[in-house]
Amino acid sequence: MESNLEIVDLGLLIKDKGILIFSDFHIGYEEALNKKGVLVPRFQFKGIIKRLTKIFLRLKKDKVKLKIIIINGDIKHEFGAISDQEWRETLKLLDFLAKHCKEIVLVKGNHDTILGPIAKKKKVSVVDYYFAEDVLITHGNKIPEKEIMKKAKIIIIGHEHPAVSLREDVRTEKFKCFLKGKWKNKKLIVMPSFCLATEGTDILRDRILSPFLKQKLNEFKVLIVADKIYDFGKVKNLL
Repeated sequence: MESNLEIVDLGLLIKDKGILIFSDFHIGYEEALNKKGVLVPRFQFKGIIKRLTKIFLRLKKDKVKLKIIIINGDIKHEFGAISDQEWRETLKLLDFLAKHCKEIVLVKGNHDTILGPIAKKKKVSVVDYYFAEDVLITHGNKIPEKEIMKKAKIIIIGHEHPAVSLREDVRTEKFKCFLKGKWKNKKLIVMPSFCLATEGTDILRDRILSPFLKQKLNEFKVLIVADKIYDFGKVKNLL
């Protein structure tokens, strides 16, 4: 990882700026499944708060003072109207995050078609992308205009929910992961989702969604998130 960037569990810290980035919470995912007849318990929010608490305790121990928390798209799941679960839990999540920083910024994702009422109620900013000097934070479902891309040396995206499946004997287990590679001549970092109801897209087997990743991924580094961060080398070594 770059010298000023640090992976903190499912988050990414820009150390010299006091900026912590998360991506793809997909609050309301369980309710959306319930509406389709898939009966799953609504456990995700409790797990999110528990995991975030551990992250903030670690940052406090390391004496990191957070200024900004950025959610890089898809804080909620439904494309259309805001569901009851989304209203309740998204507002609670924003209240919880606000205790640990001075400002919250929501970068719009493809699921964030109706985000205004939530953002207005909690007085948080909603933007199409965010620059921390030459670091561009954009959701990743589309590539911003050329003028925007010219300013970026490092691009941080979500959207893809990257994961890898590892096989040991007859057992296969899927892990969320960060990807580090390039898009054209720029450094590209792909963040895992903070949706705890699913591990995400198996980059070795599933269809890739982000236009930033419509390329050969063989040279991308895979950094697996488990009890700590494990460097599994390049994608081509896992094929």
